[in-house]
Amino acid sequence: MNASDPAAAPLRLLHADEHLVAIDKPPGLLVHRSALDAHEDLNALDLLRAQLELPLWTVHRLDKGTSGVLLFARSADAARAIGAAFEAGQVHKRYLALVRGWPDAQGEIDQPLARDPERPSTGQQHVEAFTRYRTLARHEWPFPDGRHATSRYALVEVEPLTGRRHQIRRHFKHIGHPLIGDSTHGKGPHNRAVAAWLGTARLWLHAARLQLPAFDGRAGCVIEAMPGDEWRRLLPDTAPATPEVHDAAP
Repeated sequence: MNASDPAAAPLRLLHADEHLVAIDKPPGLLVHRSALDAHEDLNALDLLRAQLELPLWTVHRLDKGTSGVLLFARSADAARAIGAAFEAGQVHKRYLALVRGWPDAQGEIDQPLARDPERPSTGQQHVEAFTRYRTLARHEWPFPDGRHATSRYALVEVEPLTGRRHQIRRHFKHIGHPLIGDSTHGKGPHNRAVAAWLGTARLWLHAARLQLPAFDGRAGCVIEAMPGDEWRRLLPDTAPATPEVHDAAP
């Protein structure tokens, strides 16, 4: 789906039961109306309500540029229950991200973050934030990076252990490996160079998996969204079961 085209194909359902509905959100689509993007009326909540002809409640958010698993509740009670599970850290999330440079094979980022990323961090309350990652593939592409003739990027699998706003984007900036396509925390020259090389301009962040706990007599489940075709040349032939690093050819 092209998020800028209201007449595009319906949102793709990943899961539906009496309590919850999940879709595969395309990049560029807002989750719901927001004052931060006041000129944009098109959003996943309104589109899905119209598509399913059901009342729906938001229970978590993805950035506009992020693709992948997006969950909604079908009742206020379900929204409260699953919202409490998110707050308690009982919902486990995994993402794919393309970052600048070559991070370690695996690691954990322990860096408190300002509560509101839209305001200067100085003087704000900082809250604990933890992110675990492993490198799936390393890429070296034939365009210059400052003093070097080539540029290095890596595909990483990311597991945020807490749920702070823009946590993944801010944490990878903190360790010197900003996400590609991130106009706020990344670098414009790298974003433009990768967009030209891959033929796609986007925030390279994809919500690949949600593992939900049981609640209200409903069994727990795992909901997954395969990355789109634009990710194909970034992926190793077989995603490793252990944190083994693959050096991938351009």
